[in-house]
Amino acid sequence: MTDGQPRGSSASTETVAAMFDRIARRYDAMNRLISGFQEPRWRRQLVAAARLSTGMSAVDVASGTGKVATSLADAVGTFGRVVGVDVSPGMVELARRRSFDRVELEFVLGDAMALPLEDAMFDAATIAFGMRNLPDYVRGFAEMTRVVRPGGVVACLEIARPTSLVGRIGRVWFERGVPVVGRLVGEAEAYRYLVESVRSYPPPEAIAETMRGVGLEDVAWRPMLFGMVTLHAGRVAGGEPPKA
Repeated sequence: MTDGQPRGSSASTETVAAMFDRIARRYDAMNRLISGFQEPRWRRQLVAAARLSTGMSAVDVASGTGKVATSLADAVGTFGRVVGVDVSPGMVELARRRSFDRVELEFVLGDAMALPLEDAMFDAATIAFGMRNLPDYVRGFAEMTRVVRPGGVVACLEIARPTSLVGRIGRVWFERGVPVVGRLVGEAEAYRYLVESVRSYPPPEAIAETMRGVGLEDVAWRPMLFGMVTLHAGRVAGGEPPKA
């Protein structure tokens, strides 16, 4: 990271895994509510950024309940391959149950700091709302880059700290409203952590710099929902970019 920016989440991997185990069954409903029902649109943008087509392959890191991985599987079809990796056994179990009939889609238990995957296996790697939970952002992006072939895409969708007026108003709702909602559903600690993790996450420019630092090229990012969410994408050095 750049000077003065945090290197990663202060929460341990074990703490994060246990927290997501507890909220696994509520996770999707809470995401829809917190995002103002924009999460499906953001997910489509992330999948589009991966530039996949029929028969290609992708890994979704910090895959959670498998929403992004399932959308990636829709993009590659039955002759493609998608692997979702998550550190939470509860999330992995739920994702597997939901996708038992998808031959092109599998979910594995694994740490984003040391993905249980071989080098250059995939055409793309994605992560949605998971990077800020990792203890080392540099290593997280480095691992995603490692498992993608030259010319492939690494893409990250994450909550951000907006600077526009409308975005700052939205941020007030997020920082004050989300903990209240968390208390109402009996998960005050988890959703207090959510707010804190967003506050400590580096700005988009610093994340782009981190991606370039691990060897990604053509790194670009764009804000969504008045800057409350950002989508970063870069290309692994070497090879030809995907034509999708």
